Amino acid sequence: MRRFALGMMTSAALMAGLASQVQASSKDYSKSTKTDLVTKIMGNKSYQVYSSLKLEEVTKKVKTKTKEKKKYTVKKKVAVKKKSKKGKTKYKTVKQVKYKWVTKTAYKNVKKKWKFGKKLTVSADFRYAHVQSKSYKVKDGKRYYYIYVNGRPVGYVNEKAFALSKANVVSQVSLVNNPSDSVGFNAEDAINYVTDQHGSLVDNDSVEISCKSAELNISDTGYVSSRKAGTEVLTFKYGKAKATSKLTVRGDAKEGISSADVTPVKTDLPEIETWSANDGASSSTITSKDAVSSSHKYWATKTMSGNAKGADIETIFYHPAVLSAPGSSNLEAKVSSAVQGIDFYDNDLVTSNLDLGQADNWEARGHMVYYNMRKVKKYNWQLIPSKMLSFNTWLSYIKNIKVSPYMKLGHGQSVGSTKKYVYVLANWNRSKNWSNSQELIRVKKSTMEIDKIWTFKVWNGSAKYPRIFLNADVIDDNTLLALFHNASKHRYEYWKISRSGDSFKAKEVGATGSDLISNSAEVQGFVWNSAYDVYYIAFNDYLFKIGAGLDGKTDAGKLLNYYKFDTGRREFEGLSSYGPELYVNLNHPTETLKVNHITK
Repeated sequence: MRRFALGMMTSAALMAGLASQVQASSKDYSKSTKTDLVTKIMGNKSYQVYSSLKLEEVTKKVKTKTKEKKKYTVKKKVAVKKKSKKGKTKYKTVKQVKYKWVTKTAYKNVKKKWKFGKKLTVSADFRYAHVQSKSYKVKDGKRYYYIYVNGRPVGYVNEKAFALSKANVVSQVSLVNNPSDSVGFNAEDAINYVTDQHGSLVDNDSVEISCKSAELNISDTGYVSSRKAGTEVLTFKYGKAKATSKLTVRGDAKEGISSADVTPVKTDLPEIETWSANDGASSSTITSKDAVSSSHKYWATKTMSGNAKGADIETIFYHPAVLSAPGSSNLEAKVSSAVQGIDFYDNDLVTSNLDLGQADNWEARGHMVYYNMRKVKKYNWQLIPSKMLSFNTWLSYIKNIKVSPYMKLGHGQSVGSTKKYVYVLANWNRSKNWSNSQELIRVKKSTMEIDKIWTFKVWNGSAKYPRIFLNADVIDDNTLLALFHNASKHRYEYWKISRSGDSFKAKEVGATGSDLISNSAEVQGFVWNSAYDVYYIAFNDYLFKIGAGLDGKTDAGKLLNYYKFDTGRREFEGLSSYGPELYVNLNHPTETLKVNHITK
C-alpha cells in the first residue's frame, strides 16, 4: 500500500533525477550542477571535506626536436686539375648545403586536472549536524556535493559520506488499547529518515508504508487504529531503502482509567490578566555579533508577597539564529530558532524547535537540538550559521551540537530528559480535551533519533472525562508529572503518570482551585523543582509557584507565590529545572535565562 499515490516522488528527488540527465548529457564537468536545496543525511563512513573543487587546465613545458635545411657557405680548397705554369695546384671555394638537428622549445596544453582546495575536516564531524546541499560536481564519475552545515557554507565532500538509500525507523511502537480513539496512530511518526540513492532526505509522504497483519490494518492515509489489540509489522520502503517496525496494540482496554478525586486547594488570588500572545514582541533577526553582545536581566515587578524584587531572570545563553541554510523554505529542511520548550539535565540542554505558527498544527513537526553547555559561549553561538567565526572555532561548537531528524513534537512544550534520553509528549494544543490517545516519544541523546514510541490515555472514570496534557515534565525514565487545566471547574490538576514496561498508570496528586490567569491565557511552561518540591507554571510574563507535596516538603496544590516580569511582551517559551536551579526561555531573539533570587 502506498501513502498518497500522487506523492510517489519528492520534488527534490525529481529535480535530482533531471539534474542527473543534464549531467549525463554534458561534457563540461567543471561547472556545478544545481539542484533544489535538500537535506543530506550523513552516513557512518568518514570522508575528507575540502574547501573547494576546481577543474583546471594544466600547461606543461615540452621540448621537441625538428629537422631543418640550412644553407651555408663552406670555404674549402678544392684542387683544380690544371696546374699553373709554375707547377702549383689551383684551389677554389665551393658552396655546400649542410643540414643539422635544431632543438626548439614549445609550450602545449596537455590535459585537465581536478584540484581540491584546503582539507577542512572529515565528514564524521558532521554526523549529528543538519547538513544541506543544492549543487554538486562530478569528478571521475563520482559526485562531490557542496554542503552547508548548521546553516554555514562549508565545502565539498564525496556523496559516499551520506547515507545512501537508507531507511531509519523506530524498531518498536506500543499503543494503548483505546476504543474511543477516532484517529489512531500515524505510522509516519515512526520514521527517523528515509533517503534516496544520493543521500537526500525523502518526504515522509512519499514513503510506501504497508503491513500484512490480519489483526490490524493501516488506512489509506497511513493511520493504525488502536481500538483492537494485536501486533503487526510495518514495512517502510522507498526505492532501495527499506526498514521495518513492530507495532503492538496492548490488550487492556481499561489501562489509564483513574479518578480525579483530589480536593483542590483554594487561593486568594486577585483577578490577574496578561496580554495575548498575538500582542507579543515582533520577531528579530541576529545579523552581527554587536546585536548579541549584552545580556538581558529582568526583575519581577509584582509578587504575591508584595516584594517588587522577589526574583530576576538573566541571560545565560543565546541560541543560534538558525541552524539551516538560507532559502530553507521546506519545513523538513528548516531548523528554526523559534524554541517552544527546553530541558536541562546536568550540563545537557535540549530544545524543541518549530517554525513560527507550526506549534498549533495537528501534526506539528520540527527538530530537537542538543547543546553541550560545558562548551557554550554566551554570545558567539548565535553566529554559527554565518562565517563570522573562524572555521576552527565554529567546528569546536558544531561538535557540541546535535540536531534531530524532522519529527513530531506536538506544540513542543512537554519536553523532559534524563541521562540517556529525551522525552516529548507530542499533543495537539487545539485538541479541546478529546478522548484520543496521547503520544510519548523517546529520543536517544547519543544520536538524537527516536528509539521508542508509546501511547497512553488518562480518563476520569470513562472516555466522557478525558485528561489531555499539554504540559508535562519528565522525572525519570518511568515517570511523568503532567498538568491539566480543568476550565469548567476553574482548577489545575497535577497528575503522576508511571510506566511499567509498556503499560501506564495515572494518579491525580494535587489540584489548585483557580485558573491563575483570569483571561484564558495559555500555559507556556510547566516544571517540577525537585530540590524544593514545587511546581512552576508560566503564562506569558507571569510565573506561578505552587506546592507539589510529592515528598512532604510542601502542601500539594497550594499557591506559594507568583512573579510578573516586564519582558517587553516577550512570552516565556518553556521552563526547566535541574536540582535547585530554574530556567526559562524567551524568543525574539531566542535566549535561555536563569532565575535568580527566587524565594524558597
